[in-house]
Amino acid sequence: MIEARGLSKRFQDNKRGEIRAVDDVSFRCEPGRIYGLLGANGAGKTTTLRILATILEPSDGTALVCGYDVVEEPEKVRANVGFLSTATALYPRLTAQELVEYFGRLNGLDETTLKKRVDEIFNRLDMNGFRDRRCDKLSTGMKQKTSIARTLVHDPPVMIFDEPTLGLDIMTARTITTFIRECRDRGKTVIFSTHIMSEVEKLCDVIGIIHDGKLLTEGTLGELRERYAEQDLEEIFVKVVGPLQAKAEA
Repeated sequence: MIEARGLSKRFQDNKRGEIRAVDDVSFRCEPGRIYGLLGANGAGKTTTLRILATILEPSDGTALVCGYDVVEEPEKVRANVGFLSTATALYPRLTAQELVEYFGRLNGLDETTLKKRVDEIFNRLDMNGFRDRRCDKLSTGMKQKTSIARTLVHDPPVMIFDEPTLGLDIMTARTITTFIRECRDRGKTVIFSTHIMSEVEKLCDVIGIIHDGKLLTEGTLGELRERYAEQDLEEIFVKVVGPLQAKAEA
């Protein structure tokens, strides 16, 4: 389970002064559910997920991941989390299989379990055709699949995906979204950020709309449709974010 409690993150900018990248954000994500954090670029999605993954410390508030506090017990949090970021690079001289195996060993898997997990993930993500290809020779889609495989090789109960289909072709993106759905069906706690409305509609059990660091609204797609009297998620998003965006630009 993930429970964010009043998360805030402030940065200091020489020109703009204090920036609140995340501002008093609270939400819960339960096992067997997918929570989608929907927002435009710069809305605070990535910063929120990095706090949950213990890459950043919050300025205020905290979060519990599998019952562990991200501030007080970051090592225990990391042992239970798989975090996929668009900013994470691959080691160019390792093959896809070598890279995934390396991260499996880092996470303490014995060789028998590691081989089983690598075979399972490579089969599921259709990666066998480039097992032995060096990471610097992989296509964008192959690299993303390799990143997902190394993120999930230790089979963590909590999975955090930051823009997992960014820049991918339709078929690769479909493979990844199907895999995310299967993780949910296996009882994993899944949270992911995106600005792609169709992904949210297809995948998410709960949707949180974030803008300017603030979580403005959340609920199931049905609840949001009823609350804002709109069927189309894009129209709901515009209703929620539009007035604030117009005010900021005035």
